[in-house]
This record gives sequence, structure tokens and C-alpha cells, in this order.
Amino acid sequence: MNSVRYLNRTLLLACTPFLGMLLWLLFANISVVMGEDAFPKYDAAAIEDAAAVKPAAKATEGLSSAQKTAAQTSKSIKKQIKLYNQTNAEMKQIVTKAKAQAQRPFEIYDRIITSKLGSPSGTVNTDNLRAQLFYIKADHFNAYALKLKLKSSDAMQMALGNGKYGGAETTLAAVKRTGAFAGVNAGGFADGGGKRYPLSTTIVGGKYVGGFEPTYNDLFFVGLNESNKLVGGKFTSRQQLDSKNVKFGASFVPVLVKNGAAAAIPSKWQTSPARAPRTVIANYKDDQLLVLVVDGRNEGGSSGATLAEMQLLLRRYGAVDGYNLDGGGSSSLVWNGRVINKPSDGQLRKLPTNFLFFK
Repeated sequence: MNSVRYLNRTLLLACTPFLGMLLWLLFANISVVMGEDAFPKYDAAAIEDAAAVKPAAKATEGLSSAQKTAAQTSKSIKKQIKLYNQTNAEMKQIVTKAKAQAQRPFEIYDRIITSKLGSPSGTVNTDNLRAQLFYIKADHFNAYALKLKLKSSDAMQMALGNGKYGGAETTLAAVKRTGAFAGVNAGGFADGGGKRYPLSTTIVGGKYVGGFEPTYNDLFFVGLNESNKLVGGKFTSRQQLDSKNVKFGASFVPVLVKNGAAAAIPSKWQTSPARAPRTVIANYKDDQLLVLVVDGRNEGGSSGATLAEMQLLLRRYGAVDGYNLDGGGSSSLVWNGRVINKPSDGQLRKLPTNFLFFK
């Protein structure tokens, strides 16, 4: 008991100074002031700037990266464009060379067939056609060759005399009336009622003039189709001829050459007459055309060409198919507005059909 009391007194004495100080702090008017240095300074602007720096830095970094990417992309595009242009130029060279190589066999072939005719005395070369005129000297006759490469659908046409069925005009008149630069006589004819009508089947502008007439005796039809290819032969039905898509054509006798071989000449046409002025139309394997016009006929009948001689000329010149057009006084050749041959009538005959060529 005494020891416990002693301990309590001891603890009381030990705490007395602290209790006194606490009471003094509670009742004394004391304020504690801390200096500005006790706390860090607050700068709102600086904080805002700091907050803005990070996004700006990121934006700058992104922009820089985008610029680098754009530069690389631009460089790649320029490289691709350069490669494309280079490839395109190379392809054009290849195409040009290929075209030249593809054209070479035709050029060689053209030189061969041209050399057989000799040197042209006149040449017309336009977007429409290329026409070459040659003079031929034989034992019994003088002849003229017209080699034609048609380049457009308007390069060659056939005209009715004065532009109407039953009309007639000279080849020169037809050339001048239509604005052609060259022309030759075409099919045969028959007179009736004071008019001159084309013989048998005749087509102008894709339409039949006077209707279709099936082939009889030794008659044939010859003309051009929509592809500017020579169409000729004997046709027994209109459907047969319609299938050829003919633009124009006329009829006469006989067929001279077929597929490069001489056709049989009917006996009637071997002697009636034996020699005479002739007009022949033929084609080459590249679809160029060859027209031959022969001068001739005197009182003794010793000038002009036989049909067999015309066959020889066609085969010598390399023609594939050849057809005898109206001859005698009808044979006429006009070149650049001038009559080239010497018509056996002493003047040009008026005809119902003429083949015309346009620049």
C-alpha cells in the first residue's frame, strides 16, 4: 500500500511540468507564423505552361514523324512514277518495234509486186488511199496498170451514169462530177428506150439497182464489200451474194483468174474478138487492187490483147483473182483529171457504171 502510493506520487511529480506547459499554451495568446520559405511557391502560369508542354511536345514529335513519313511516301511515289514512265516508254518502243516487224512482211511483199510492174510514173498517197500508175509495153499493145491500196471506206466507189439508173456518162465526166481523182469503166450494159442500163446484177450503196439476177451463161459479179475486199464470182441466189456484204459492184464476162490459177475461157470469148482493148480488175493477197487497161484495135484487128494474154499479165504480176470488165470502146482510164489511155472509139464512151477513186 505504501509502495503504490509512493509510485503514484512519483508519476504525478514527473508529469507536472508537462501539464503546466499545456495549460500555458491553451490560455496564452500565442500565434505561430511560418515564413514563406517554409512552403514551395505556387505559380499557376508555370503549371499551365508545364501542362501544355507535354501535349505540344507530343504534337511536335508527331508532326516530325508525319513529315518524315510524307517525305518517304513522296520519294516512293516519285520513284514509282519514274519507274512507270520508264516502263511505259519501253513498252511504247516494244509496240513500235513490234508493229514495224509485223509490217515488214507486207512491205517486202509490196516491193515484190511493185517491182514486177516497174517504176511508177505517178503516185498519190493520202489518208484515203495510195495509188500508183504504171505504163506497160507489150508486143501487140500498150497498157496501163493502176495499183491501189484502199485505206478508208470512201476510197473507192461505183457511180451510176449521171447518178441515176438508166443514165450514162463518160468516165472523165463521172470523175469530175463526183470529185474523184481517178476512174475506170466498170460493168457491161444494154440499151433500151433511149437509155443505157447496167448489165445484170448491179449494186450501188449496198442496194440492188434493177434487182438481183442469178448468174447465167458466163456472167459474173464483181465489187467491193464493207471491208474493202474484192468480191467476185458467179452467184445463183440473192442470199448467196447478200452474205458477202457488198457495197457496190457490176457484172460482165468472163472470170480470168481464180486463186492464182487461170480460169477456163469460154470459146465464145476467145475469138469474139481475139484482140481488143481491155479493162481488168484484180486483187492481191494483201487486198490491194490492180486495174489493167489495154489500148488497141485497128482496122486489121492486129492490136489489143487477148483474154489469154490478160491472164498471163495477171499471173505475172501476182494477182489472186481477176475479172474482165467491159472493154473495146468502153475501156477508159482517168488519172488526176486526165484521160491516160487512147479510147478505141476516138473519144470516151458514155457508160452506165464507173469505178471511181478518191483522195
